Amino acid sequence: MQTTPQDKIKRYQELGWWGDDTLTSLLLQALEKTPDQEALIDPPNREHLVGGQAKRLTFGDIDKLSDDLAHLFYESGLRQGEKIVVQMPNVVEIVLTYFAASKLGIIISPVAMQYGQFELAHIDEVISPDAYLAFTEFRGEIFGGIQSECFRKQCTRLIIDGVSWIEKDTTDRSSFERYLQNIDTNANDIFTICWTSGTTGRSKGVPRSYNHWLSSTLASEDAIRLDVGATMLNPFPFINMAAIGGFLFYWLRLGAKMILHQPFDARLLLSQIQDEKVHYTVFPPAVLTQLLHTKEQIKDNYDLSCLAIVGSGSAPLTPAMISGFKSEFGVEVINIFGSNEGMSLLSDPIDVPDSIERASFFPRFGRSEFHWDNRISAQIRTKLIDIETGQEIIEQGSIGECLLQGPTVFDGYYNSPGDNSEAFSSDGYFRSGDLFEIVGDRNQYYRFVGRRKSLILRGGVNISPEELDELLNRHDSIAEGAVASYPDDVLGEKICAFVSLKVGKALSLDQLKDFMQDLGVAKFKWPERLQIIDSLPRNAMNKVDRGELQKKVVISDL
Repeated sequence: MQTTPQDKIKRYQELGWWGDDTLTSLLLQALEKTPDQEALIDPPNREHLVGGQAKRLTFGDIDKLSDDLAHLFYESGLRQGEKIVVQMPNVVEIVLTYFAASKLGIIISPVAMQYGQFELAHIDEVISPDAYLAFTEFRGEIFGGIQSECFRKQCTRLIIDGVSWIEKDTTDRSSFERYLQNIDTNANDIFTICWTSGTTGRSKGVPRSYNHWLSSTLASEDAIRLDVGATMLNPFPFINMAAIGGFLFYWLRLGAKMILHQPFDARLLLSQIQDEKVHYTVFPPAVLTQLLHTKEQIKDNYDLSCLAIVGSGSAPLTPAMISGFKSEFGVEVINIFGSNEGMSLLSDPIDVPDSIERASFFPRFGRSEFHWDNRISAQIRTKLIDIETGQEIIEQGSIGECLLQGPTVFDGYYNSPGDNSEAFSSDGYFRSGDLFEIVGDRNQYYRFVGRRKSLILRGGVNISPEELDELLNRHDSIAEGAVASYPDDVLGEKICAFVSLKVGKALSLDQLKDFMQDLGVAKFKWPERLQIIDSLPRNAMNKVDRGELQKKVVISDL
């Protein structure tokens, strides 16, 4: 499956922005150079997550084991162009699955471990997957078999054992090997369909080709600047831009070593940084601040001397945090603003050396009037548009939505023409939904000021309030309901549900959580607070005024 028009492919190829590499071809390059190099390391808590001993794999091991997994897919009937939904934590098998999918030419659609049957049923409806892959157990509880119940009968269930999923294969693989030899995988083929709440309603599928991913990876390469063979530690789940573009493709292009981590645990992460001699990792802003506050304890208990660069983002950084990490630990902090759709703004020490500016400002990539060291800046195009007038903003003093186009940007949401008509402007720019203003003594920076629509960003995960509003209004006791966010020092934002009750009805927060659980809604979407009100505030267009709801959140015990 390809989604990019041929004229655009040809133009990007002629400009040298897109090439012929796939994940498989990059693996072959690594095998030619360093087949026996240790390359992929399980988290130390693997046994607790899925069972089995933690693995340390070379590139040669990755090639062999991904062949085994691809053979499993083949024997299950999967063929080129078909789709597999994958729900796995950060253990080596999730990375092997990407390679196995690439070798077979199938499309991988990774989903969060937190997703329940409610979210999975929606994904099943949108993309009609041909298979679902998960582990038998997760954290000691039955997992894959239960989760898979929501898929159509035609969807093959591949539920594997974390201890011994690789069987002693005595079957004849000649048919499988002939199939692999005859596959013609193109760098413009869709490789993944990731999921995003976007700016409206239920999750939408974001198809991306190998070339889409490698263009976004270029932005990371030029900002992070790791040496060949460096050690990277990835705490992000392999479900979106942060892990796939920021780690998977970058790691392989470098021939680096990648350490896996899940769930996020600051102490375990620090131990891994020390023991594995990690050069680069990522931290949420709140965790960076907490680490800086306990810097003496960290210095006494951990050797972080190999760590050179840390990425962060999804929430505002502070100048003191950036300068503090440099002065206390000798670590540079990069401010990253990205999205599954292809937003790639990175503020690094080369393009933005001043820590005060780097904490809040992003270079105006995609503007011909400015030159930046990051190569992606000359490949994409960006502009700010006044959301009321539709006019382009070129001076300071106004806030506008950032629109972008270029080789990092996807071609449109999967099977969603209505959303696509709203997501792209008439001149082909993607409407990001992110609001920025122009700043800097030369108008050279963007400053992020908010989201056009009120997505809730909880622990780095986008949550659509409209989706939760709809769920609240299914409850028998609720006359009308809506959600709003409130600030949280650790997660960034949490969720408060505001409901007006039907006459004679009552509702507690625990009852509301039970309702969400019965629907199969992922736990990270559940409201943490409940407030009973007479009626929802509405604006002149009779739409719920979420800003007014946020002002009403009771904060006495927050």
